Amino acid sequence: MGLNNFFKINLPYGIRRNEHGQWAAFNREYRPLGDNNPFKCVTESDFIYTDYGRLPDRFLMNLADDPSSVQMDENNVIIKVFFYNDTTNPSNHPEKGYWEKYFGKLRKLFTKQAG
Repeated sequence: MGLNNFFKINLPYGIRRNEHGQWAAFNREYRPLGDNNPFKCVTESDFIYTDYGRLPDRFLMNLADDPSSVQMDENNVIIKVFFYNDTTNPSNHPEKGYWEKYFGKLRKLFTKQAG
């Protein structure tokens, strides 16, 4: 069964890097944003990657939920960053201020690109 929650389908759970250094956002099911079809096999071509220039490791680590929320390749290049986990999921725990933290991370991404 697919997701049925606007937040988990349409807002980023994290970002992933391709071999060209471009980034794409993915939802809670590791699918492209807006995709909640559990019967469709997702391929690399389903993601929309964008070249944002070099995003420094420190910047990416600040987006991560914690240091374990970053995945690296065999060359220690960050290839995936998770913005939250089950414990810090804003939609599961709205009373704990996780929405502000989550939107702050998205704001950092926007500001990085706007500046």
